[in-house]
Amino acid sequence: MTVYAVTGATGGLGGDAVRALIGRSVAPADIVAVVRDIDKASELTDAGVAVRVADYADRDALEAAFAGVDRLLFVSGSEVGQRLPQHTNVIDAAVSAGVGLVAYTSILRADTSPLQLAGEHLATEKLLADSGLPVVLLRNGWYSENYLASAPAAIESGVFYGSAGEGEIAPASRADYAEAAAAALISADAGQVFELAGPQHLSYADIAATFTEVSGTPVRYEDLPESDYAAALVGAGVPAPFADVLANSDAGVAVGALDSDSTDLVDLLGRPATGFRDVVRHGIVATP
Repeated sequence: MTVYAVTGATGGLGGDAVRALIGRSVAPADIVAVVRDIDKASELTDAGVAVRVADYADRDALEAAFAGVDRLLFVSGSEVGQRLPQHTNVIDAAVSAGVGLVAYTSILRADTSPLQLAGEHLATEKLLADSGLPVVLLRNGWYSENYLASAPAAIESGVFYGSAGEGEIAPASRADYAEAAAAALISADAGQVFELAGPQHLSYADIAATFTEVSGTPVRYEDLPESDYAAALVGAGVPAPFADVLANSDAGVAVGALDSDSTDLVDLLGRPATGFRDVVRHGIVATP
């Protein structure tokens, strides 16, 4: 019997990964869901998954949560700027608990990416390499869902703003990244690196065209300098540090940092990836 664990299991990616493990015939009793808040884990407990409580800031709780775990899906922390100390706790706890393999959700081409977001991921990859743990790297590209927050305002105003120039992205749905992670957790060998991205190559003009197609309302893309786009995000209520990260990511799109020809995602899925238009259509319909 192999025991699998997933951190951040009440979050979007982690929760989808638990469901994907079950969908790939892993018995719920053989899955450990590591969560911060037990009150948010009723779906997991109802499904028969073992739920253990641990915060990334609590190394001892993490070590207890990882007891008996053979293969761990380590979903990167969500607090940009705080990830490195938190990730250090996760890695140290995995070492102490004797985890057999760690699959870490990093960022596309972390070792060469110009994105600000890549820094903490690359540092985590180095910590993992130095830990002696058997490691699999899941280098995720951009989620298709990252653009859903922009869709309502773009459709209402007729303008989708960004700072990506004519660059392209290769997005994939969160559920597809999660299913690929589950597949890798089950079958990948230590040392494998997966560059995960969708098969479509979309410019921001293409994204605006998708908003148009799905909503029936004309939407065009307007490109802004990175600093102007960051200021616009702040004006829309995004905290300045995060606005800078988002604008920097768009600037990365302009130079191809989130585009890829890798087939690793669809190879792990064993099926076609979910199209960007389908994610947008579902997201717009689901938005109140």
